[in-house]
Amino acid sequence: MRRVRLFPLEVGSLQDILTVTFNPAVDMSTTTPEVSAGPKLRCEAPVFSAGGGGINVSRAIRILGGHSRAFVAAGGATGEQLGDLLAEEGIARIPFSAPGETRTDVAVIEEASWDQFRYVTPGHTWRESDCELMLDSLCGMVSPSELVVLSGSLAPGMPVDVIRRIMQRFGGDVPKVICDISGAPLADLCAHTGFGLEVLRMDHDEAKEIAGGPLASREDTARFAFSLVTKGVARIVIVARGPDGSVLATGAGCVHATGLDVPVDSKVGAGDSFVGAYVLAMATGIDATTALQWGTTAATSAVTTPARELCRKSDFERYLPKCLLSDLAV
Repeated sequence: MRRVRLFPLEVGSLQDILTVTFNPAVDMSTTTPEVSAGPKLRCEAPVFSAGGGGINVSRAIRILGGHSRAFVAAGGATGEQLGDLLAEEGIARIPFSAPGETRTDVAVIEEASWDQFRYVTPGHTWRESDCELMLDSLCGMVSPSELVVLSGSLAPGMPVDVIRRIMQRFGGDVPKVICDISGAPLADLCAHTGFGLEVLRMDHDEAKEIAGGPLASREDTARFAFSLVTKGVARIVIVARGPDGSVLATGAGCVHATGLDVPVDSKVGAGDSFVGAYVLAMATGIDATTALQWGTTAATSAVTTPARELCRKSDFERYLPKCLLSDLAV
């Protein structure tokens, strides 16, 4: 068992971080005494926040004391509202004018049970020409020295292979790209090789679907992740195993970071908190295995908070010494 190595968080990034959100949303959350069909449900005053995978990663980085820029494809009046919300949080936004109106998602907490009901809309459908403009804008502004985080869902109409298209547009001077997506785009990435991803992260269910079978043990997960590294999908592959922590594979081998036994309030935001902490560790020059500890600890912190929140810095610092590493045989 390896021991955790602690690092000060007030260090500032050695590398710039750019997060990318393809299909952001304005998240509206509220509470109501009880959710039932038929009668009008009287709700509390809504709370609005900017949502989307890349945005949440930028938010987690800020919470932990780092800084990033957020490339956000947003449009219409809702897109303007989203920009205002990001400005209020102090997140530096690089806007891209997306077609149509930015989506609004709704989360309702039932006070009787504290269950959360989430209503997620698809967003406006993009045309091929819209995608080409976005790719030109994004790839034209990225520096080879940056860390680029591609996270969250694609907008309707975006091609399944958009991540590979981005990597191809970067050309020879490819920045370090960290990718955390799901569904068909993830399957597309795992079916191709040699396009230069630095880190590919997925959760346990996504990994089982790609693997085509159960990954019951940590060693099973490690062998699967290592196979993707060997195949050339990414230099580092990370698979989250829920409460059991996360497995990281590189060409040198595989490591597991322990999950902690903590009270779970909501699992929403755990993955984005992981990516935010992991990328911040990368930006400050920390090695991959210690970055895995940072990510796993941030995810642990996030599950203890209400659904609207991500990780908390105080909890992160308290849990970090308890997050241990162990080598896994493949």
